[in-house]
Amino acid sequence: MEKIIFITGASSGIGEACARLFAKNNYKLILNARRLERLEVLKSDLEKNYGSEVLLLPFDVRERDAVKTAIESIPDEWKKIDILVNNAGLAMGLAPIESGNMDHWDTMIDTNIKGLLYVTRNVVPLMIANKTGHIVNIGSIAGKEIYSMGNVYCSTKHAVDALNRSMRLDLVKYPIKVSAVNPGAVETEFSLVRFEGDSERAEKVYEGFENLVADDIADAINWIVTRPAHVNINDLIIMPVAQPMAGMIIR
Repeated sequence: MEKIIFITGASSGIGEACARLFAKNNYKLILNARRLERLEVLKSDLEKNYGSEVLLLPFDVRERDAVKTAIESIPDEWKKIDILVNNAGLAMGLAPIESGNMDHWDTMIDTNIKGLLYVTRNVVPLMIANKTGHIVNIGSIAGKEIYSMGNVYCSTKHAVDALNRSMRLDLVKYPIKVSAVNPGAVETEFSLVRFEGDSERAEKVYEGFENLVADDIADAINWIVTRPAHVNINDLIIMPVAQPMAGMIIR
């Protein structure tokens, strides 16, 4: 039987890379993002190239009622969700705490923490009913360390780290696996979003060294979810060689 994977933030970056890799590996895909037009292009591509079955769930993870309504609308034949990849997340701004933009703070907290919680809370009962499941939370090296002017973003990813460990403790009795992947510098739309579309500033983040790419993280997620039934990868940190710690890159 084909397995079903639910990926949030699937319209670009790590989420899109996961969608392509798992389509290639014959999974059925439930893909979420805010940008429906991008999801539709991706769906068409996956169907054409891999013959994939794809269900689109366009919603903003920050909107609690929309999350609940969308997941409740999933057809019965799609409700046996084997894997949930909590990928939706972002950084906004880079400023010291005394001059931080509070709208940026709200967006990061609502997306990275509350959005992850809303999706998980609505998917977990389906996994419990199915007596199986694996949740992969996309964290960050910023959830293990801190760096200058990363205050609130680092705080949200520290929260993801704590939630990952708490979920593991709460859900083992069902048993549902819970894992985290914590990347360092990955070249996606991350910096473009952080700097609100300033492509010149975003490009400079990745100059002068070989950064990770989205496919590197998708490959790690695939490895995590294909371990034997008795094996759980609790926590995985992945860094480019040039980045020994958060906030330091050897260029």
